[in-house]
Amino acid sequence: MISPDQIDNAKRAARATAIGLRGGCDPALGALLTAHLLAGLPPRAGAIVAGFWPMRGEIDIRPLLFSLHALGHRVVLPQTPARGSVLVFRVWSPGAAMVRERFGTERPEGEVLVPEFLLVPLLAFDRFGRRLGYGGGYYDRTLAALPGAVSVGCAFAAQEVDCVPSDAHDVRLSAVVTEAALHRFESPG
Repeated sequence: MISPDQIDNAKRAARATAIGLRGGCDPALGALLTAHLLAGLPPRAGAIVAGFWPMRGEIDIRPLLFSLHALGHRVVLPQTPARGSVLVFRVWSPGAAMVRERFGTERPEGEVLVPEFLLVPLLAFDRFGRRLGYGGGYYDRTLAALPGAVSVGCAFAAQEVDCVPSDAHDVRLSAVVTEAALHRFESPG
């Protein structure tokens, strides 16, 4: 049996490697993932969709956010709460003023809504739906609190690894979309 300390150490090492994997990737490749998601796993009509404002070399999903808004979806972005809490999501629309937050994130000041379809940032993913995040646990807690929600990781294809270290509190994704493809997973959770 692997101890919690061993898993934490494996995740820490995997994060350092994952940041390197996306280092040479062009954030503008995010425009290509829009077509993959909308063709392969579009949100249901009228769904409230959570996105994120890209930071630190993440794939730029803003073209997808603009497309979803144009299709009539209410788009929300996360507000980072105190450690140990679930994310709060605020309505975003093109041109909305953005507020700088902790960890280099940005969010709008709009109304708070609960999403049913979440676009999730990540550092690495594997073919089993496991994601490696930044280590705060915000998305794992949020996804656990929204068990019926669809969760789609957004990443560069280069961020795929053979196996993401995980433990019992890590919530699997429904799918991952990259600039190259959409990967759906059998049984998230």
